[in-house]
Amino acid sequence: MRKLLLGLGIAAAASTAMAADYSDDIHKNDYSWRQFNLMYAFNELPDPKGNDHDYLEMEFGGRSGIVDLYGYIDVFNLLSSDSSDKYGSDKMFLKLAPRFSLDGMTGKDLSFGPVQELYISTLFNINGGHDTDVGTDKESDAVNNAFFGLGADVNVPWLGKVGMNLYGLYDMTGRRQDWNGYQFSANWFKPLTTFENGSFLAYQGYVDYQFGMKSEYTSSSTGLANFNGLYWHSKRYAVGYGLKYFHDVYGIQNGQFGLKTTGFTQYVDVTYKF
Repeated sequence: MRKLLLGLGIAAAASTAMAADYSDDIHKNDYSWRQFNLMYAFNELPDPKGNDHDYLEMEFGGRSGIVDLYGYIDVFNLLSSDSSDKYGSDKMFLKLAPRFSLDGMTGKDLSFGPVQELYISTLFNINGGHDTDVGTDKESDAVNNAFFGLGADVNVPWLGKVGMNLYGLYDMTGRRQDWNGYQFSANWFKPLTTFENGSFLAYQGYVDYQFGMKSEYTSSSTGLANFNGLYWHSKRYAVGYGLKYFHDVYGIQNGQFGLKTTGFTQYVDVTYKF
């Protein structure tokens, strides 16, 4: 889950950043961050039972030269509880989102209007599932998706710098091996107020909107996930609450296969930063 989008201080500075300039030193804007998030989800969709579950998220990101990286690994059901909706399913999920700066690669300032920097964007979602069983027509519940497209850092009024990406989705799951629609993604981190001890309160979130998905793979051509969180940050810790709205998420029409794919999920989070 892309909630804690940038490291402490980096995110606050980025919200007011000017256009990227790499003409003198490709590594002058380098940084890195990493943290562990202990999460609990209440009634997470698309599980039809609305079960709650815990998970540990190892989250990281940074910038090195032309490469802007975000990623995380989720480890589910830490206590292996048989009452968890994750019991008997994959224990891990990986997301990697490398973006490659066109400004950095060309050595030119490609900014215009509110657009601060342009990227070639990629995104990879992979869980611990296997692909389609050999010799059968049964499709597993594996996730193995690759997204390719263009991205930008856009200066949005009040929110500041918002990362935006438009991808085409290539589904590598099982025997599919096919393009399956598009996804628009945006993420933001907006410090709201700073306290006397230097800690601060931030509004952070993201939206992923899929569209143009094929009817042979999905029952809905569109799918939406929108996360909105309120987090308190200090130098080493963060504590937050998030509310996530789903609508036909993953292109599954609400009610299909007995799944609930439209509705709200709540999250609480305690973070340690390295």
